[in-house]
Amino acid sequence: MKNVKIFGGIALVLLFVSSFAMGFKVGENDNLDNGYQVGDVATDFSLKNVDGKMVSLADFDTAKGFLVIFTCNTCPYARAYEDRIIALDAKYKPQGVPVVAIMPNNPSDKPGDSFAKMKERAAEIGFTFPYLMDEGQKVYPQYGATRTPHVFLLEKTKSGNMVKYIGAIDDNYQDASQVDEKFVENAVDAMLAGNEIDPKTTKAIGCGIK
Repeated sequence: MKNVKIFGGIALVLLFVSSFAMGFKVGENDNLDNGYQVGDVATDFSLKNVDGKMVSLADFDTAKGFLVIFTCNTCPYARAYEDRIIALDAKYKPQGVPVVAIMPNNPSDKPGDSFAKMKERAAEIGFTFPYLMDEGQKVYPQYGATRTPHVFLLEKTKSGNMVKYIGAIDDNYQDASQVDEKFVENAVDAMLAGNEIDPKTTKAIGCGIK
């Protein structure tokens, strides 16, 4: 019986490792079917920031693009990526691609994601970017976001803000020092250089939007 329990435990660990390894499958995009795909032009929005001001993409006159990241306070995956999101903003905002974070959860279902808690978390961690509430949950379905975090890289063009990459930030949410593939950084670098982005989509790993 003891051996059976040990074997069962090992099997569960192997299943988790296998699932995690498969999670960041390149070329797979799990956004909602009616959400944006690469090449689509994203509609602008006007959402309340933690400072009480309304924020739209149109406010960023000199931006070349945006890293729109759906994230939240309560998801352990989102928390694991907070420092990396701040680092992305520090690296790319001076190059014209700022982070714009959006909290998509319903606070009635997730009280820890209330606007008051968002303000507390932004101040505690030191967010350097807008942290917006998707009040009424109207924006995340347009994008097709399903997870926190879920990244949409947009490029500002004459036609509007075109979606260039959708998916995960990198391939290791557990340990930033063990990342092999920096999906978002590679995508932004390619976009700014005028090169083809590869991959254009990866599977976002995180908590389901509530």
